[in-house]
Amino acid sequence: MDNTDKTENETTTSELSADEKNMAMFCHLSAFLGILIPLANVIAPLIIWLIKKDEMPFVDRHGREALNFQISMTIYFFVSFILMFVFIGWLLAFGLAIFGLVVTIIAAVKASSGEEWQYPLRIPFVQ
Repeated sequence: MDNTDKTENETTTSELSADEKNMAMFCHLSAFLGILIPLANVIAPLIIWLIKKDEMPFVDRHGREALNFQISMTIYFFVSFILMFVFIGWLLAFGLAIFGLVVTIIAAVKASSGEEWQYPLRIPFVQ
């Protein structure tokens, strides 16, 4: 594929600055603040995305992905909390925590490498 065939959403790794890759990575990793502060898993990626989305298209795409995934995970954890009264919620919450940890790390690594990534099981709230 030559450069004339590229759509505006596609960029090559060599065209991305280190700052773009790092900010995209921080969009994903900032979700871990939710461990310390309630709802920071959604608020931190939202702040980074809102600040950088207009000037860095790569961060815009990764920020939307991170935000959609974290909103989805918040909903999934809320459902598992409700289901804790019938015990299955404990297992669901444990599985969600492991899943969220693993895919967030994968997404951060992909972003730092300049690759695109789509989270599994995310609901596309932010387009």
